[in-house]
Amino acid sequence: MQVIKGPREALLKPLTIVGGIIENHQTMNILSNVLIKKNGTDVSFTGTDLEILIRTHNSNGVDGGDPVAFTVSARKALDLFKVLPDTEVTLSLGAPKKSIGAEGCNQISRKLEVKTTSSRFALQTLPAEDYPDFPQAEFESKVVIPATQFKYLLSMVHYAMAVQDIRFYLNAMRLIVKNGTMSAVATDGRRLAYCEIKLDGADSSAEMSATIPRKTVSELKRLVPDTDTPVTIEIAPNQARFTFEDVEVITKLVEGKYPDFERVIPTNNDKQFLVNREELLGALHRTAVLASDKFKGVRLLLTPGLLSIQTSNSEQEEGNDDIAVDYQGEPLDIGFNVNFMSDVLSNLKNDKVKISLSGPQSPALITMPDSDSFKYVLMPMRL
Repeated sequence: MQVIKGPREALLKPLTIVGGIIENHQTMNILSNVLIKKNGTDVSFTGTDLEILIRTHNSNGVDGGDPVAFTVSARKALDLFKVLPDTEVTLSLGAPKKSIGAEGCNQISRKLEVKTTSSRFALQTLPAEDYPDFPQAEFESKVVIPATQFKYLLSMVHYAMAVQDIRFYLNAMRLIVKNGTMSAVATDGRRLAYCEIKLDGADSSAEMSATIPRKTVSELKRLVPDTDTPVTIEIAPNQARFTFEDVEVITKLVEGKYPDFERVIPTNNDKQFLVNREELLGALHRTAVLASDKFKGVRLLLTPGLLSIQTSNSEQEEGNDDIAVDYQGEPLDIGFNVNFMSDVLSNLKNDKVKISLSGPQSPALITMPDSDSFKYVLMPMRL
């Protein structure tokens, strides 16, 4: 039975969209599959890992016909469509056959036949009715924001999220809508990135907050287009939904109290200077070559008119890079993780950044000149 007929790209794009969250090795075999449903000319593609669900639709070049639903290995289908020639592809479902399942039980299976003018492939399917349901919450709050602004917000803080921290709420990003602004904050306990943007129109009075899991943030950063397409964000007590173009992302939220991040942003760092972002980033990259593999620490020696970046390692190798800065205050010697400094400089796009310091044991504050919309707090290292 012919299911779908259309250009390769019309099938590759939705598989790429949903395939990002699907892993090969799952506790349930069917979670390695993508759910494909066709109803007339509308075809939906769904992937889930039971924490996140991504669904997209496509009707380009699809023939009508009876409704049908099935699941197929997401990785095999995606890998296959990547290497197929750029031509028309026909998907057909074979007749049901009895087979022995993974647990030794009889089951009805069908094969998905993928055909082009010169090739044919048969992939095993699993029944759509066995695909797990993703519970739908009652979304109570909603805000709409241009995709470019939301993508910018994600890009400014995502790198500061923790990775597999036992404090699970740090493996996430906090999203807050309040007082006419949307803000995002991420921290791993050693650094913190905060960014806010102004909301316009009816959504300027909206209020909501949610802690979005790291994996969801990564998928949104990958999928949200860099256009003015509206992104609808809806929040429920235990779920969030993001809708843009033909894509819907639903995620469970991280429970637990998020740290009081406003309390850790320094307000009295009096040793301030501007520095060329690319010059500083280049100096950090060079000195990082000789930094200790274990600690990745660099020393910043600030003196009137000069910022010296220094490093050494256990093999008694040393590196030093000097940058002229407009600073006339007291000297300061402070250490930082070179990767944490490079992360923020790589994501900022300004020609210059403002660095505010207090003492060798106090956190640094990195901001954009003449703007309070972004703040990066970096804890010092003892070298």
